[in-house]
Amino acid sequence: MDGEGKVVCVTGASGFIASWLVKLLLQRGYVVKATVRDPNDPKKTEHLLALDGAKERLHLFKADLLEEGSFDLVVDGCEGVFHTASPVMFSSISDPQAELIDPAVNGTLNVLKSCTKFPTIKRVVLTSSMGAVLYNGRPLTSNVVVDETWFSDPLFCEELKAWYFMSKTLAEQAAWKFAKENGIDMVTINPAYVTGPLLQPTLNYSLEMLLNLKNDIDEVTAANYLSVDVRDVVLAHVQAFEVPSASGRYNLAGSVTPMVEALKILKELHPSLHPPEICEHDIPTAPEQQVSQEKAKSLGVSFLPLEASLRDTIESMKENGFLKT
Repeated sequence: MDGEGKVVCVTGASGFIASWLVKLLLQRGYVVKATVRDPNDPKKTEHLLALDGAKERLHLFKADLLEEGSFDLVVDGCEGVFHTASPVMFSSISDPQAELIDPAVNGTLNVLKSCTKFPTIKRVVLTSSMGAVLYNGRPLTSNVVVDETWFSDPLFCEELKAWYFMSKTLAEQAAWKFAKENGIDMVTINPAYVTGPLLQPTLNYSLEMLLNLKNDIDEVTAANYLSVDVRDVVLAHVQAFEVPSASGRYNLAGSVTPMVEALKILKELHPSLHPPEICEHDIPTAPEQQVSQEKAKSLGVSFLPLEASLRDTIESMKENGFLKT
């Protein structure tokens, strides 16, 4: 086990990606210090405490993104810090600054400030997003290959009212500036929409979006569905910590698929997810730009095919009562 005897921290541990990350870290023998907003809420903790190795090597802590110093106790003694905690909201946002931007930016900086206090920390792995990559006004035509040099433009995100993407962009920009100024070895992971089976008992946004595709059909059919399986995402996180040569940003998009094609797969897996009124031959498809996988594959990520990931996702949703069997 590569992590035997090593202590690491995972922030926002009850989330979709973070729960799988805790699971993989425990499998590799790490001692995991994990933060949750409320350690007394069983919906946030029971699935974590049930993981193999949790009884011996998982320690839960309460931490607040907006409270400076809140992460001191949890990062003390760690060799690695995985910062995944950040609010995810795409609708019903009344105050983007307070609800999304401040927790994302200030929360990230608070975690990094805590990291500067403890010389044991060798590397920070930050969970960013393809939302911090794609939204800059550059045309996404079929001959375009998006790579790690792309950054979203906060002003462009603001024009689109894409507040979540704006929050992730500003948080990553602030993190890189702080890391460089303070000598922090940091790597960022930038996943597309994350699919795959659930560990937590609640439905996260990217999976909820799958259930709602048929209701938002006019908006989504002319778009591409950029996705990556959660198991590939967490492998990239752990490899980004363990591989000494890992550096910079890593875009994770296992599949760039026209939404119509994704809907066809979903229809085969669960008929209720495909709106019957669609006339597929009348639907325009978006240019299928590519996202470079070169850097991600250098970490040993091979990417699960979309159909396999969606099959596991749908089966998990049925098992957890989010879809009728």
